[in-house]
Amino acid sequence: MFGSCPGTSHLRTPTLTIKKCPRCGEDVEIFSSDVKVKCGKCGLTVFNDMNLCIHWCAYAKECVGPELYEQLAKGDKEQTKSP
Repeated sequence: MFGSCPGTSHLRTPTLTIKKCPRCGEDVEIFSSDVKVKCGKCGLTVFNDMNLCIHWCAYAKECVGPELYEQLAKGDKEQTKSP
């Protein structure tokens, strides 16, 4: 339906970034489409910093596809839960 939404280009064509694990300082590879990954050294779940259009865009589900939409929505809910 929407072939070139600029707000989802980083989701449809993921880019790799390196974050530091807040617990042990190890480099953690995380793709822009990943909500979270586990640190390979200490096992801590490291969350991606995401500002997602799925929260406000009425066409987000159609734009990114239902599978990715559900994955991102589920991961975002897990990230905001209190420990």
